[in-house]
Amino acid sequence: MSAPASACEERFLTFPCEGSHCVGILTLPANATASLPGVVVVVGGPQYRVGSHRQFTLLARSLAEAGIPTLRFDYRGMGDSEGEPRTFEDIDADIRAAVDALCRETGVARVVLWGLCDGASAALIYAATDARVAGVTALNPWARSEQGEAVTRLRHYYVRRVLAGDFWRKIVSGRFRPAASAGHLAATLRTAAQAGARAGFLERMEAGWRAFAGPVLFLLSGRDLTAREFESWADASPRRRALFCAARVVSFAQADHTFSDRASRDAAAAATLEWIGRIDGGR
Repeated sequence: MSAPASACEERFLTFPCEGSHCVGILTLPANATASLPGVVVVVGGPQYRVGSHRQFTLLARSLAEAGIPTLRFDYRGMGDSEGEPRTFEDIDADIRAAVDALCRETGVARVVLWGLCDGASAALIYAATDARVAGVTALNPWARSEQGEAVTRLRHYYVRRVLAGDFWRKIVSGRFRPAASAGHLAATLRTAAQAGARAGFLERMEAGWRAFAGPVLFLLSGRDLTAREFESWADASPRRRALFCAARVVSFAQADHTFSDRASRDAAAAATLEWIGRIDGGR
């Protein structure tokens, strides 16, 4: 699935964003498919345009091999881009500038935002504000709050820990420290029971997701607590549950957070290509 660099053209690109300049790599196919949108990769932080294990570079080449131009870029304050450091909650202008650049350089009129972790969350926040966004592909979106993290830990860590052989070997050998473990568990239970306010970005992400009229693809890893936290958050509200059910969801049982092995990475690229192929007429 990962196309060699020779199968496409890669062009260094800079573009303006509110007085600063962002740096990106534009990956162009030998023969673009006019009916398909372009792709803007929104990185998860703290990362830059290459991605862990060259994830974004290899994805862009795979997309280009299929005729889809792709821009992966550093938002302001990250990688080689100018500007003050910022979090994913404050990159709407950066995404808009990247979409402008891709459309200007390639002539595409529609764009898919492809994001990992908090980059996926940023894409969901932004998508409804730009009519050029034809769809969102979100890998393991970030939906963490203290309460949500505690609930996920209870559901997935402690249950698995009790069933693990090394846990019982520690007990038999006398190396298990019940007081410390009980304290950690009690703290987790207290946090999980709190009904405190959700993080502000979660409210924005839900509002953006709800307002976006285009299709959404979720790619979720089996070996990733971030994915479990997102699933729990989506399932905790009837409105979010309905949105999640309306989206296309593809799960990868053996994948970790960044799809670091080749099989998982190629499977994610294939799922992305298959889904983009369904997008036509701006739907």
